[in-house]
Order: sequence, then structure tokens, then C-alpha cells
Amino acid sequence: MKVLKFGGTSVGSPERMHAVAELIIREPEAKIVVLSAVSGTTNTLVNISMALADQQKDKALGIIEQLHQDYLHYVDHLLNNEEAKATGKEVVDAHFAALRSMTREDFNADIEKEILAQGELLSTKLFCAYLKEQHIQAVLLPALDFMRIDEHNEPDLDHTEEQLKALLTQHQEVSVFVTQGYICLNSQNRIDNLQRGGSDYTASLVGAAIRASEIQIWTDIDGMHNNDPRIVKRTFPVAKLSFDEAAELAYFGAKILHPSSIRPAQWANIPVRLLNTMKPEAPGTLISSHGHDDREITAVAAKDGITAIKIKSSRMLLAYGFLRKIFEIFEKYKTPIDLITTSEVAVSLTIDNQTHLEAIKKELEAFGDVEINQNHTIVCVVGNMPFRKVGILKKVINAIDDIPIRMVSYGGSKFNISILIDSQYKNETLNRLNEKIFFVEKV
Repeated sequence: MKVLKFGGTSVGSPERMHAVAELIIREPEAKIVVLSAVSGTTNTLVNISMALADQQKDKALGIIEQLHQDYLHYVDHLLNNEEAKATGKEVVDAHFAALRSMTREDFNADIEKEILAQGELLSTKLFCAYLKEQHIQAVLLPALDFMRIDEHNEPDLDHTEEQLKALLTQHQEVSVFVTQGYICLNSQNRIDNLQRGGSDYTASLVGAAIRASEIQIWTDIDGMHNNDPRIVKRTFPVAKLSFDEAAELAYFGAKILHPSSIRPAQWANIPVRLLNTMKPEAPGTLISSHGHDDREITAVAAKDGITAIKIKSSRMLLAYGFLRKIFEIFEKYKTPIDLITTSEVAVSLTIDNQTHLEAIKKELEAFGDVEINQNHTIVCVVGNMPFRKVGILKKVINAIDDIPIRMVSYGGSKFNISILIDSQYKNETLNRLNEKIFFVEKV
């Protein structure tokens, strides 16, 4: 059995949802189809939540009404016969009645998560209505029946595996199953989610739970590119990536893949294929335990919104336990560290979550002088780069030799070189690396 995940743009219009149905029919193996919300829906639901949080109920109701009309228009073009259209309209009306009822309650985090869940609930029910109209036998597997996170907001894979196995056993004659990405229940059995982009994570978790033969992530891009195509003109899809390379690229800014989505597939050793719904004939990118062993540099990604923190203190000199005390502050505020460099009297590190920045700074000042610089970008160069391969770092630095570099991290992993720069140099850095690493031999 395979898992096929389709993102918001892949179901962004009735015509594209029709195309998704054609794609799943072409796949002979039994499959679980994971759908995101129709593109734009989640952003609109966020706007509804924001209006309610600001106690602007009339504004929220206005947004709901417009979105309701958009979905009625979607149904009218998605479905063909009157019976199917009536079913689709009933689905839409029911969910928008629920949305309106939520505006009459006291707004809180639980209500917000219920609002945000409506997009995936709508897209999957409408897709199943279309499949039924096309005489394609399919079963809807509600994600809330098997996807759960624990008290630490981590997926409960054992629960997912147990519940999915029971559900699939009830429909052994069916070869097409449909479920929602992104949404889940939490440890209090309330509606929650896997954060933005979480449909990829759902697909990987489902794939691991059922020991799928393959996980396919369908988007509007033909695979993972060697650089950001929104910024760099000459990019190309990478045919093969190792799990480690893909995880580094996803974490450090490659938008095609959710940063957490590789872990379950890697744990279960299930290949992940990135494909393009607009160009289904394109080979895309295959992510597996095997990359190209003879390839030095595979791709470049960039992560914005980085804050650099420097702690300078003479107390570091010949002292043990100093770094532990520093790290404990970040652990206390649940703030992950991306990069770190040290010298005899200073520690420089980066974070991408500024929620507790002031509190962290205040506690760090007990250890020395603290310098904070915001608006930075981590540029991550990914590939197969064990320390025995000489000259790789030189090649990267020479490509951007006149761009100011704040930090360099090399050697912590054989899969990446990470460079911290001021965000104003991001575009130039990505273009320089692209031309001088990937195309220099072709010129």
C-alpha cells in the first residue's frame, strides 16, 4: 500500500481536484490519499480566528460568508449531476453552520483549532463526493479517529498504527482511502493540529504506521530543487536525495517539504517521492536511504528570521559547566538552538524563535555581556561532505568571498555547511553559490 499526499494547490480548484482523481486511478496499488485544505482556505480560517480574537464578530461573519460562497461555487464546478451537487452543498452548508456557531462561543485556543480544522474536513469530504460520482469506490478515514499527539505535542505513532490497522481491516476489499492531513486529536481528546505544513507530516506518519511501500508528496513543483527557484534563475530538480540530506534541506528552508516529515519515513525506511501534479510525467525527487555517494554538494537552502546571540565572559576561560548553564536557559524557555560556535571567552549561537528572547537575554546577562543581532539568514549547503574530502569548505567560502559572514558551522554533520549572514545578502549569496558551485564546470 502507498500513501499519496496532495497539497493545497493540488486541490486548489475543481479542475485540479479532478486531476488528482485521475492520478490516483492510474496508481494500481492500494493507497491512502492524504489531502490538505484547498489553497487559501487555511489562511482565511486564520483571518476568521484573528477577527474573533480581536472581538470583531461581524468581521468574522463577513469572512465566513464570503468563504461559504466560494465553496458553493467550488462544488458547482466540481460535481456534475444534481444529486452529487446536492450532497456537496449539504457538506459545505453543515461546516459553515458549524463555523457560524463557533462565533457565538467565547473564543479560545480550542475554538481556534476547531476553526482551522475545517479546511481539511471540507476538502476530503468533497473529494469523496466526487469519487463517488465517478463510481470510484473509496472510504473516508477521519484523521481524528487515528491521529493523536501526546502531552508534549509529539505524534503517538503506536496509537496511529493500532487504530489504522483496525480501520483498514474493516475494508479489506477497498483500494482507495482518503484522510485529512494536518489535523489530529491532542492528549485531552480535543481537536488539534501538526502545525502549518503538517499534511506532509501526516503522510509520513501514516506511511510509517502502515509500513507503506512508498510515500508520495504531490505539490506544484517538480521535486526538490538544488536552490530556491523563487530567487535563483538557474535551478534544477535533484533526482535522488538521502534521508539526511532531505532533512537538512527541509529544516533549513526548502519549502517543498515539512521539516518534520522525513523522520517517520526514515525510521521505517520508506522511500519518499516528491512529484508535481502539474507535470505528473516528471520524475521528481526520490528520497531514500541511498543518495549519490560520489556527489559532494547537492543543494542549497536558506532559513530566514534568525537571531544571533553572543555571550562574552572571562568566566568561560578554563571553566567547565559553563556551556551547560547557557543551554539550560534555552531549555527552560523551550527555544531550540540552530548553530553554535565557541572561543575561549565567547559563545555565539542562533535561534529562530524569538518568543522568549527578552527573558533569555535577561538570564544570559548573569554570565557576561550579551549581544543580540536580528534579521539574519542561515544558508545551508547540503551534500555528502565527510571531513576526509578536502577543499569543499574552500569552494563554498570562495564563492561568497566578499560577502560578510557572521558564523560558519562545519563538521557537526557530514551533510551540511551552515553559514550565517545578514538577511540583506541572502539573494546574492544564493545566486553566487548556485553559479560558482553548480554551473562553474558547465560554463
